[in-house]
Amino acid sequence: MIPTVFWLVPIASVCALGMAWFFFCQMMKESEGTPRMIEIAEYVRKGAMAYLKQQYKVVLIVFIVLAIIFAFMAYVLHAQNEWVPFAFLTGGFFSGLAGFFGMKTATFASARTANAARDSLDKGLKVAFRSGAVMGLVVVGLGLLDIAIWFLILNHFYHGDEMALITITTTMLTFGMGASTQALFARVGGGIYTKAADVGADIVGKVEADIPEDDPRNPATIADNVGDNVGDVAGMGADLYESYCGSILSTAALGATAFAMNGDMQLRAVIAPMIIAAVGVFLSLFGIFLVRTKEGATMKDLLHSLGLGTNVSAVLIAVASFVILYLLGIENWLGLSFSVITGLAAGVIIGQATEYYTSHSYKPTKEISKAGLTGSATVIIKGIGTGMISTCIPVLTISVAIMLSYLCANGFDLSMTSVSLSHGLYGIGIAAVGMLSTLGITLATDAYGPIADNAGGNAEMSELGEDIRHRTDALDALGNTTAATGKGFAIGSAALTALALLASYIEEIKIAMTRAGETLTNLAGQTIDASQATIPDFMNFFQVNLMNPKVLVGAFIGAMAAFLFSGITMGAVGRAAGDMVEEVRRQFREIKGILEGKATPDYGRCVEISTRSAQREMIFPSLMAIIIPILVGCILGVAGVLGLLVGGLAAGFTLAVFMANAGGAWDNAKKNVEEGNFGGKGSFAHKATIVGDTVGDPFKDTSGPSLNILIKLMSMVSIVMAGLTVAFM
Repeated sequence: MIPTVFWLVPIASVCALGMAWFFFCQMMKESEGTPRMIEIAEYVRKGAMAYLKQQYKVVLIVFIVLAIIFAFMAYVLHAQNEWVPFAFLTGGFFSGLAGFFGMKTATFASARTANAARDSLDKGLKVAFRSGAVMGLVVVGLGLLDIAIWFLILNHFYHGDEMALITITTTMLTFGMGASTQALFARVGGGIYTKAADVGADIVGKVEADIPEDDPRNPATIADNVGDNVGDVAGMGADLYESYCGSILSTAALGATAFAMNGDMQLRAVIAPMIIAAVGVFLSLFGIFLVRTKEGATMKDLLHSLGLGTNVSAVLIAVASFVILYLLGIENWLGLSFSVITGLAAGVIIGQATEYYTSHSYKPTKEISKAGLTGSATVIIKGIGTGMISTCIPVLTISVAIMLSYLCANGFDLSMTSVSLSHGLYGIGIAAVGMLSTLGITLATDAYGPIADNAGGNAEMSELGEDIRHRTDALDALGNTTAATGKGFAIGSAALTALALLASYIEEIKIAMTRAGETLTNLAGQTIDASQATIPDFMNFFQVNLMNPKVLVGAFIGAMAAFLFSGITMGAVGRAAGDMVEEVRRQFREIKGILEGKATPDYGRCVEISTRSAQREMIFPSLMAIIIPILVGCILGVAGVLGLLVGGLAAGFTLAVFMANAGGAWDNAKKNVEEGNFGGKGSFAHKATIVGDTVGDPFKDTSGPSLNILIKLMSMVSIVMAGLTVAFM
């Protein structure tokens, strides 16, 4: 029987979606400004929607093919649960829907933010931030709604089954794969689109033609603004939707395993992450209303304004977790509460470290700006070095968080018995839930960034004046830092979630072996049914240890996959940007009067180039994440897959932090020079930092943020294809 407290989950989802609608309606009541501002916003809106429509057509074909494969495995081979194809499709649908709603809001909000900045900085901040909150609330609302619906459906069909909750939670992980697949296509495609336009606009416009950023004379400027929406909003929304759902679902699956011998306790452990996330929705709403600032605010003032909302929400969910776990009566509720706090603290520390290394209020980014005095090469060298150094704090933080959350959850038991191990892994999962529990507001600060960026572009193209542009520049610079912080936060949560998914993979292998009637030899040397085996039994049976070459080969392939994926996506941006550069140069050369402002550029041609390039280039790297785990599972078996996931996690996490922080630092180093430092706009240092920024664009907006999806998608694919791996044993 489903406990009454579970109904808080669908209630929270409805409240989140209701408040998202409220903030959207509030934003739509604001004026879009002058006729020119409205015209520019309409260009961007049409371009963004046209791209998204094309992307969803391509993704739909991929989803139909994969759903047919899953249906064949479920109904013909009987290698997986019959609900898998349907769960997979709903995960992809809701993930795409989250991105669509977020992008629709952003394309309406940018001109309104620019117009609000004409009144005051505070009003501009509120319009942009609450528009970003629409994205945050839609993601958590749809995520909890999808989880609640599937839990109710599966509970109805499996209620009374001996392994009901284990079957339910592992089946629900499948819609996490659907969400991850959609998110990867959205992130990669959107990232290629936006950076092709951005790099092309910067190289020809700012460096060669010496015209300002977002100047209407630049043919690529509309495509650049469209790209901010399809990459940094639609892609990010789909990305964090799957992060949010993945953390909750993997923890629920671990709870079903950890407390399998106690039916009532098992149910409470399964719904605990859902309840924590539901309470996080209400606390995120409280934090959103705290965000405000004053006229003439500095970067630190603006960061403090956003920090107040996110930090208050984090503190409140930490306190609420103690109450929730105590009232649920979960065994070792106190230790698990500290695991939640560990996840929250890790998120805050990673966010602060990211801010330090990417904000031009601090030394690392200022040093990159200074390096511009000696040329582009020193800017690039300094940025790469800063990005590499910046990995230290996040990696150590996640390492400490893993150990602390594990030990808190199992009562500091280091014996590695089956019970100790499963309880500890549940603690790691619930730490990931803690980190993402206030996603409603943390995603709002992230989605705010591209809205502020587009507002600045609209202000420039509409020629609103230096004072308005100064305000939108302040909001934009803040957005660069919050976007970098959000990416670090997403990557950190991906590491914890991926680790929790490793244990879920073992459980799915156990179910697949039970379904196939397989037996194994346990630690005592006895032959037992797979359903009776513990995690240590499985690790011993499949020889998952560092002396097994299958594990080592899998780890090498996993590490290689992270670099291969990054290289392919970086190359895709380079090719697409090359096409864009040639097109912008052609227009400057052939359309007379563009640079004098006497002729209108062909914006549509640049939008078409970005769209075509993104559609073509996104397919291979996205499919690679699906194909590699399947091949490794069929060739190297369970040991190879576990090695693959560990290698991919270690290399992917570190590489993602490096790329996101280096890119963010290069971007804000350029902004620092544009504020009048080291010669200001048009100076030698400015041109050097623009080159650094163009190098950093695919780092921070294409390859870097896509890596955290790659890590989790490989885990999800391994779980869904566990039946196939068992068939090849």
